Amino acid sequence: MPRPQALLAGRLVVASHNSGKVHEIGALLAPLGVEAVSAGALGLPEPEETETTFTGNAALKSRAASAASGLPALADDSGLEVFALGGDPGVYSARWAGPSKDFNAAMERVWRALQEKGTQDFSARFVCALALSRPDGETQVFEGEARGVIVWPPRGDKGFGYDPIFVADGQTRTFGEMTHDEKLPLTHRARAFEKLLAALR
Repeated sequence: MPRPQALLAGRLVVASHNSGKVHEIGALLAPLGVEAVSAGALGLPEPEETETTFTGNAALKSRAASAASGLPALADDSGLEVFALGGDPGVYSARWAGPSKDFNAAMERVWRALQEKGTQDFSARFVCALALSRPDGETQVFEGEARGVIVWPPRGDKGFGYDPIFVADGQTRTFGEMTHDEKLPLTHRARAFEKLLAALR
């Protein structure tokens, strides 16, 4: 199996059309001296996410982007798991926002579901799986999580997705209230990157 540093040499495709994710991943890649280009910028299609796990979907996306571009590709599959909802929205986090990517509606759906449960357990976690693929299909996956609680109403407009309703353990502000630099070290994505970097070392 090739070592990750061999996969990270030179140019790499970030297999996402989500500008928020691309920005975060680009910032995490920057210290490695990697030239990152998004799948959207290359005009690559978004494959249908047919897997039932974060790791499965991340690998599916990274393999598709790498095969289509002929370059190494890094894909993220991530989402919000609310424990009282049995892990929902989970791998369907983006789908809860609908085709128009309306995360205000998705956040309302989460809160409504919690109210219908009549629970006082608002614990949740963001989960991230990072898959690194090369054109021959060789793939490695690294996972990270950020635990916290759901709050209502949403607070802040600096993040994306479900950030305005999530307060990480040990924090008082939502991810949506934090600047990019404040939030990034606390994220599930940064923790997955820590594992990737540990493999590099």
